[in-house]
Amino acid sequence: MTAPAKENLIIFTDLDGTILDHETYSYAEALPALSRLKQSKIPLILASSKTAAEIIPLRAELGFSHCEAIVENGSGILEAGSDDQGSGEGYQRIQQILDRLPPRLRRQYQGFSDWSAEEVSVRTGLSLAEASRAKQRRFSEPGLWLGNEASRGEFVTSIKAEGLTVLQGGRFMTLSFGGNKAERLVEIAKRYSTAGAEPFTVALGDAENDVAMIEAARLGIIIPNPAHGGIPRLDGEATGRVIRAPSSGPEGWNQVITSLLDQWQGIQEKEFG
Repeated sequence: MTAPAKENLIIFTDLDGTILDHETYSYAEALPALSRLKQSKIPLILASSKTAAEIIPLRAELGFSHCEAIVENGSGILEAGSDDQGSGEGYQRIQQILDRLPPRLRRQYQGFSDWSAEEVSVRTGLSLAEASRAKQRRFSEPGLWLGNEASRGEFVTSIKAEGLTVLQGGRFMTLSFGGNKAERLVEIAKRYSTAGAEPFTVALGDAENDVAMIEAARLGIIIPNPAHGGIPRLDGEATGRVIRAPSSGPEGWNQVITSLLDQWQGIQEKEFG
């Protein structure tokens, strides 16, 4: 891992399976590194499939409400300091497209709109209150494909013809009108540019839907997740632009961020006294 010299750092992180434990959703093991980020005033951009309604209390709890967040797998941005969950017009359009599909395809895909808050709670492990917030969607529909691979291909082809995109995450297949974590990383990083110089971006994730963001960052960090297949070897690993944490979940997150901050702060002290 090579830390930046004079550039400002900005950290982008996935949540579930990355800074949050895959099973318990705890971030306790990441607290030491989180504290150092706050002390050093380094922005932490949460980047998740979660909704704005879910991100708002978590972002405040972590102490980074002053930073933007990437919501619903990059389908939208929650602005810094905002608690506005906005309208769900895009979400309603997704439901309309799904309902126009042939019934034999439609019934094989079940999304959050098809489930009660109680069922979302059971399927995700979230509390009932958290599941209710997860159903307050603006940009995308996560769900499960219940059919075989052949009919899955037909389903994907049909909804793509209607302008939707498909992203398979660690748990759910998510439908949206586009936008991903990588595009939002680039967009947000530009906001932190100074004198034409962009910040040194670091991105952490554990699943397929994090790959583009990891590859778009100056330094990408893969967090192992034994609960699913994880991320296959990426080209950037040969050059050190992408690395893997030694441990899974918030423990691994804490290890790599701590190491990065040790290097970065050592360079700052050497360069600037």
